[in-house]
Amino acid sequence: WTGGLEREVTVQIRQLSTADMEEEIAKAEKLLSATKGVVGVNTLSRDRAAALLEPWLGAIKNINELPVPRLIEITVDRKSPPDFVALAATLKKTVKGASLDTHQHWQAELTRMASVLQRLALAVLSLICVSTVAIVIFATRSVLDSNKSIVDVLHLVGARDGFIARQVEGRFLKSGLAAGLIGMGFGIATFLLMGLVGPSNAVADASRSLLFAPVHTAWKSYGLLLAVPVVAVIIGLLTSRFTLIRMLRASS
Repeated sequence: WTGGLEREVTVQIRQLSTADMEEEIAKAEKLLSATKGVVGVNTLSRDRAAALLEPWLGAIKNINELPVPRLIEITVDRKSPPDFVALAATLKKTVKGASLDTHQHWQAELTRMASVLQRLALAVLSLICVSTVAIVIFATRSVLDSNKSIVDVLHLVGARDGFIARQVEGRFLKSGLAAGLIGMGFGIATFLLMGLVGPSNAVADASRSLLFAPVHTAWKSYGLLLAVPVVAVIIGLLTSRFTLIRMLRASS
């Protein structure tokens, strides 16, 4: 979201009775194309501008008769952007009815919203990890309690705590791997449903971009999905190992 807003700014040219709209658009295009830091200039047609207003005004048959402003999309170089203050002043002086919108207000709002969503997601992920640890500890205690007599016999014949712990860890290895694979499968299925079946909205677009991302970014999203079973196994093994060794030492 923020990256898209940083790459693009918009010039709006209002219809004035003392100016010819097409002439002012041509002057704006010439000025913008010659501006350092501008890499693309695209003037929206009247029909496209009307389509942008349709969600609020509805379909208007005689839209061309209304003084609808014309919009020019400008793609800027993020590494070396133009001087927006100077560009806005030049546009206002050279092109009648022109104004520059850098989307800074919307960018700040989206950045704040994205930050809140990221923190919320991290909080949920942390809660899931803590819950997983608690479940593994409970399961480990249950396994040892139900096999206490066997553990006592193993201690009597000289088995070390590490040996006994390794016999139980295989069970948690299989359970953690199965749980991680199931979770990954449900996650991919959820993204597929939201992206392909659900209505077209921001969530659906984000789901599609996650599953059908370009090659240079797909490795990251798919790598995170494939990391789910690995992380589940690591959490299960480390938690069960720590719990087993602690309980075995306490009982020996």
